Amino acid sequence: MTESYRYDVEVLHLLVSPAHAYFGRAREGAAEVPTTDAARAELVAGKGIVGDRFFGKAAHMDAAVTLFAIESLEAIAAELGTGPFDPLLTRRNVVLRGAHLAPLLGHDFTLESQGDLVRLTAGRPAHPCVWMDEMLAAGAHKAMRGRGGVRCRVISDGVLHRGPAVLVSPVPLEPRRAGEATVLRASRLP
Repeated sequence: MTESYRYDVEVLHLLVSPAHAYFGRAREGAAEVPTTDAARAELVAGKGIVGDRFFGKAAHMDAAVTLFAIESLEAIAAELGTGPFDPLLTRRNVVLRGAHLAPLLGHDFTLESQGDLVRLTAGRPAHPCVWMDEMLAAGAHKAMRGRGGVRCRVISDGVLHRGPAVLVSPVPLEPRRAGEATVLRASRLP
């Protein structure tokens, strides 16, 4: 049996948006799109989050859900000397507290919340786009490099709920390092 490590985390936000706000919009500016900070989100294996802009899109099957540590955003705000940022402006789907995400790259892991669980594979880093300078603060794009989260493939149907959760990892994590910038290398998914 493979060893596993359990970490108490908190799901702070579950962003579900049917359209892109930043992608391909350099001249027009950010789009006004409906975005839900859901209390729960339904995930479907191989497709992503039901109702989200990446759901069922072939180009995004291996990266349909993005996890992000709120500690990263807090560290960025401190470095830039700004007040707190709205985490939804980062357009990351699952914002967690207490989750050291970088070591998960290339591994399957589980998020358990309110008796439900979802299995995911952390496939590649979630690199920030230049819109972060516009939406958060000047310098946010650069400050977010190496701590933009991880893009994941959904490997089991399930539901995520906002609130207390458990991250079950096959590798040891260091939650105190959740906000640190890390050089992230994409894994090779099968």
